[in-house]
Amino acid sequence: MLAFDGMEALDFAGPFEVFTTAARVHARQRPGAAPLLAVSCVARSLDPVRARAGLLVLPDASLAAAPPCDWLVVPGGVVDAPLSCADTLGWIARRAGQAQITASVCTGAFLLAAAGVVRHGPVTTHWEDAAELRARFPVLQVLEGRRWVDCGPVVTSAGISAGIDMSLHLIERLAGRALAEATALQMDYRWSEDATAA
Repeated sequence: MLAFDGMEALDFAGPFEVFTTAARVHARQRPGAAPLLAVSCVARSLDPVRARAGLLVLPDASLAAAPPCDWLVVPGGVVDAPLSCADTLGWIARRAGQAQITASVCTGAFLLAAAGVVRHGPVTTHWEDAAELRARFPVLQVLEGRRWVDCGPVVTSAGISAGIDMSLHLIERLAGRALAEATALQMDYRWSEDATAA
C-alpha cells in the first residue's frame, strides 16, 4: 500500500483494515494454513507520512527498498505532490507492471492514470473529482455512481468508504465469497456491492 502526505486517512486505513482482518479471519478458520496475505506500507522515505486530517503513518519501507508485491493499492486524497513527483509515478508504473492487481481509492485513480497504468477503459473515483479526472484524462471512461470498477488487473473505487467495499471484493477474488463475507461481519460493516465489471 502506497502512502503519501495528504492522503485521505480512510482511503489508506480502510483497505488496510480489510486486508489485515481477512488475514486474521482466515488464520482463525484454517489453523496451520499458510498466511493469506501480508500488508506493508510504502512511502518515498521512512519518514512519517501525515494524512490529510493529520494522522501520522509510519512506513514499513521506502520506495527504493520496497519488496515485490502481488497487489498494489494506491489511496487518494490530496494528490498534487505525488502527481508532480516523477519518482513516485515511475515507482507506481513499475510496480503495477509486476503486480497481479493494482487498485486505487478515490483520487488515487489520477495517480494510476498519470503513471500510465490506466490508459483507456472504465474507471471511477470520488463523485466530486469525476469531472476533473475526465477532463485531465479524456481517453478514460469515467463512471459515476459506482462503488468500484473491476477491469481485471486494475480495479478503481469511488471515494473513501468505497475503498472498503472494493477491498472486500478483492478478498472475494483472492479467497472466495465466504471469507469476504466473514471479514465484513468481523468488521461489523455492511458491504455495498454496487460495482461494474469490465
